[in-house]
Amino acid sequence: MKIAFGCDPNASEMKKALIEVAESLGHEVKDFGSDDPIYANTAIDVANAVVSKEYDRGVVVCGTGIGVSISANKVKGAYCALITDVYQAQRATLSNNANMVALGAQVTGIELAKCLVKEYLSHSFDPESRSKPKVDRISAYEQE
Repeated sequence: MKIAFGCDPNASEMKKALIEVAESLGHEVKDFGSDDPIYANTAIDVANAVVSKEYDRGVVVCGTGIGVSISANKVKGAYCALITDVYQAQRATLSNNANMVALGAQVTGIELAKCLVKEYLSHSFDPESRSKPKVDRISAYEQE
């Protein structure tokens, strides 16, 4: 898969470690940067790249993960889940078909974050699952 990464300046070290994880799993990555203190700019850039299908998934990081998640989710077609544990990392894709995840560098340890991204990237949404009608409803509302 092609994975887009971005963060604010507070999360540069975590983003670098997460990129290394994705690359070690054989994914192609693009770093959308970490210099802009306005985290919304980077999160929106990553979300646009994912929604346009230039990238399959996105990973964004800020201090708590909340700001980049909210920002990414403002882009129509971006579904960014804030993940803090392994079950959420799995369900982001399996139950919710999230095309992005957000993490918080100041609230999640780097080793856990690496585990979460590895878990997120190892799952795919099953369009025949019982979650499909729920995911379809979210998409339908977005189109209304």
